[in-house]
Amino acid sequence: MIQATTPAEGRLIVLVGAAARGPKRDGLFALWLILRAAEGLLPPGAVSPRNHRRRLQALESRLASLALPAPLKRALTAALQHLEPASPAAAALVLSQLVAPAREVLGPEAGDAIAVAARSARIHL
Repeated sequence: MIQATTPAEGRLIVLVGAAARGPKRDGLFALWLILRAAEGLLPPGAVSPRNHRRRLQALESRLASLALPAPLKRALTAALQHLEPASPAAAALVLSQLVAPAREVLGPEAGDAIAVAARSARIHL
């Protein structure tokens, strides 16, 4: 059976569902979007570089419409730039750099979910 979501995605989806409307929920949703883009670069089901570029363009426009806390917005903007090389190493770097902002702005559960994804990404290097 093919698993549709990773453990980190599943944790973030639960957090998004439990959060009230507002900047925290938007932040969790944005974090989930970045996580999906980063994990899309990891084997065995890595997306093509062309599809990755399209994904980043769509993600950039989607993030612009969300009400995000300033520290998280800066971290996610930097993450988008670091994901441009479309490599598993870039994905691992982005995920590890998002742990602290996620934990600080969105809470320990969000930080832990990203930490799980970062550990998993390092295994794929």
